[in-house]
Amino acid sequence: MTDTNALPERLLLGSGPSPVPERVLAALALPTLGHLDPAFGEVMDEIGDLLRQALVTENRVAFPVSGTGSAGMEAMVANLIEPGDRVVVGVHGLFGERMADEIARHGGEVVRVEGEWGRALDPQALIDAVHDGPAPAALFVVHGETSTGVAQPLDGLADAIHDRDGLFLLDCVTSLTGHPLRLDEAGVDAAFSGSQKCLNAPPGLAPFTVGDRALEKLRARATPVPSWYLDLNLILAYVDGEGGRTYHHTAPTNMNVALREALRLAVVDEWLPTRWERHRRAHEALRDAFAALGFTRLAPDGEGLHPLLAIRVPDGIDEAAVRKRLLLDHDIEISGGLGPLAGKVWRIGVMGVGADKAPQELLVAAAAKELGLNAGEALAALHEGWSA
Repeated sequence: MTDTNALPERLLLGSGPSPVPERVLAALALPTLGHLDPAFGEVMDEIGDLLRQALVTENRVAFPVSGTGSAGMEAMVANLIEPGDRVVVGVHGLFGERMADEIARHGGEVVRVEGEWGRALDPQALIDAVHDGPAPAALFVVHGETSTGVAQPLDGLADAIHDRDGLFLLDCVTSLTGHPLRLDEAGVDAAFSGSQKCLNAPPGLAPFTVGDRALEKLRARATPVPSWYLDLNLILAYVDGEGGRTYHHTAPTNMNVALREALRLAVVDEWLPTRWERHRRAHEALRDAFAALGFTRLAPDGEGLHPLLAIRVPDGIDEAAVRKRLLLDHDIEISGGLGPLAGKVWRIGVMGVGADKAPQELLVAAAAKELGLNAGEALAALHEGWSA
């Protein structure tokens, strides 16, 4: 008889979710606590401390939004952007497009700074847009563009927008703990991420932080926050309330316990700079391995996002069919391209425990087999990258 509750065990090497370690799965299965239980309050306090370490920030407000990374994006816009606000948005991939759409839906005036999918934006183009015309309320960029595998340089952006009394807003969904990022050093006023990328927790939470400048903007709003569920004024009475936590919504307590364990793995068990360096080595080793199979990285040198390798698929390959065979015959998941890159690239996750030699060996060997190629040279390149 077939077990209708059985699920396949996949090696998740796509754009997310990423592999979840046994320690995190075990934490997820711990007894459920009430969201107002003082024991759970201690969990939330520890998560805040760990998030500050992961984000490299002194912000008092650091907590997980109860929702996926997209909920973190919506929380940022709903709280910090008002109708009529002028916002400069960097758009060189799907997630810049999504933020531009989100801001427009909330009545903001979007000033798009566009670039080629697969390339970082010129920081000077963003700076020029900030200084051109009426003062913008904010500048938003995606630090790690998941649709293209590009890391966006942040040099000079905070100074430019702060000179015009605006906020610097950041999407670090795929870069958090996998690519060097120091929020305070970069001058970021608010940022959101996702639990299911380099943190290796299940999807469903969005690490979120706001600094003092962003909180001042929130308190000075002329209009109410349009979302009750994501209203920081209400959420902070629970997350950061003095003298006790005020009920707002039923927080996903087991998910938060799992996130705490994932954060402990990331920033306590593995020193953050060491983790960043491991992701860099894993990215470059996998890039070299696939180069031996005829693939080239989409992002040029210096612009690659360490946790996400986007590679061009050689002509003549039915990339969707190969990905399907990798999933069904080898239990390995990788992702295809999005938007103008659909059918042209593979997107391979290099995230957390997936940024290691053993899972990469499995992927390279399986890909070579399905492509009808000898894996020897590719695996030798992979091993050389890891031994360098």
